[in-house]
Amino acid sequence: MFVDEAIIRVKAGDGGNGCVAFRREKYVPRGGPSGGDGGRGGDVILVASLHHNTLLHFRFNPEHRAERGRHGEGSNRSGRSGADLEVPVPVGTVVYDADSGEPLFDFTAPGQRFVAARGGRGGRGNQHFATPTRQAPDFAEKGQPGEERRLRLVLKLLADVGLVGFPNAGKSTLISRISAARPKIADYPFTTLEPHLGVVQMPDLRTFVVADIPGLIEGAHEGHGLGDRFLRHIERTRLLLHLVDVSEASGRDPRRDFDVILAELASYSEELARKPMFVVATKLDVLQDRRRLESLRRKARRKGLPFFAISAVTGLGLNELLHAVAGAVLPAPAGAACAEAPPAGPGPSGALPQDG
Repeated sequence: MFVDEAIIRVKAGDGGNGCVAFRREKYVPRGGPSGGDGGRGGDVILVASLHHNTLLHFRFNPEHRAERGRHGEGSNRSGRSGADLEVPVPVGTVVYDADSGEPLFDFTAPGQRFVAARGGRGGRGNQHFATPTRQAPDFAEKGQPGEERRLRLVLKLLADVGLVGFPNAGKSTLISRISAARPKIADYPFTTLEPHLGVVQMPDLRTFVVADIPGLIEGAHEGHGLGDRFLRHIERTRLLLHLVDVSEASGRDPRRDFDVILAELASYSEELARKPMFVVATKLDVLQDRRRLESLRRKARRKGLPFFAISAVTGLGLNELLHAVAGAVLPAPAGAACAEAPPAGPGPSGALPQDG
């Protein structure tokens, strides 16, 4: 089960109380107050982990409490500090205050740590309150309570490339062909119900990550279909591949599909709509009327967007697409000669070599 949002409650440990004690021993020249300090409460720390890829574990365990500090003891013995509690979260998690909505931390790399709740300070024992005029204080400080707060965790997948398009546009087929990801593939809408990640390895061993999200339909920003809640998973990507089914089997106009998806992206986020985008015509293997392909090509050219035509089933056009994507999101391979001719790609006008 893919869970990408959770509400949790974190409670840091309370500080231990200071001790009230007096030392009265025969032959000991200096007696007096000897109450030790209370120990500090443990912190609750969120830690980015590669061993988790959803927030499912928070659905069954929403409360996280660190250990409290121990109370002080006699003979000036301080109480033990409470142990910190480390809570693993997936890389890509954004932490918000559940009550105010304020963003608190964004986990973008493994091993990052965020103290979500700080433990309370331990109270001082009565030894600290002795003065020349008050030599036997009979009181001590109580420990301070640890912080307690409600947090909203939102997972945004970390990927270099995001796939968008109508249901059955060929997104799942493409990611299964170019990576080891194996999403469900079928000939009915919304076969993809949750995001999938796939790692693509180029011949020079460079890799990039592709995110496949459930398909969008017109009105997704109003909750139609599966809505646009999964668009958060491509907010961090550097490039969008807009897949458009140009085959007659879809029963739709490719140009209108293209406009609808652009409108849905803009309704969700202007920043998302401005991301670099490649337009990819799919299902060339079953295309009969090539005018559908050419009309989409002209529309992409008018918008200055690079255009590709592929068949994920037969592999037609995949190499050209993958090399263009790698050139857009990956650094140049180490040791590449400066004088080497640049690979085929978009020119000043955004035009690409025509395919299909």
